[in-house]
Amino acid sequence: MKLYTSDNSELMEVTAINSNGTRLIVTGTIMGAMPVEAILTGTELRKIFALLGFRTILAALRIMFTK
Repeated sequence: MKLYTSDNSELMEVTAINSNGTRLIVTGTIMGAMPVEAILTGTELRKIFALLGFRTILAALRIMFTK
C-alpha cells in the first residue's frame, strides 16, 4: 500500500502490518529510502474511530470499489 502527499509524490510504502501482543507493527519505507517500523497501540487504534465519521467510511467504501 502506498501513501501519497497532496502533490502526488510517494510519501510511504507500507509493506506489512503484523501483530505483536497488544500492538500492531506497520513496516515500510518513507520516501522510497528510509526503512521504518511504526507501532500502533490499542489507545491509538481507538483514536482512528474518532477520526472516521460515517461519511468518511462510506466514501472509503465507494473509493475501494471504483476503478
